[in-house]
Amino acid sequence: MAASDDTPLRMELAQLRQEHRDLDAAVQALSASGSADALQLQRLKKKKLQIKDRITALEDQLHPDIIA
Repeated sequence: MAASDDTPLRMELAQLRQEHRDLDAAVQALSASGSADALQLQRLKKKKLQIKDRITALEDQLHPDIIA
């Protein structure tokens, strides 16, 4: 993949990393508040995991493991 071809992937990757950090901060803040809603925490963590999976997939596209 040429450098110019992967620009949209890199932009999406940066956006997903930021969203993952934001969700992590939200989970920590909700947990620290003491009045954490278990269902809301579970949903945030699930969303965070989905984003992490997408980040991994994008990283694999950008940097494939080529065993030669």
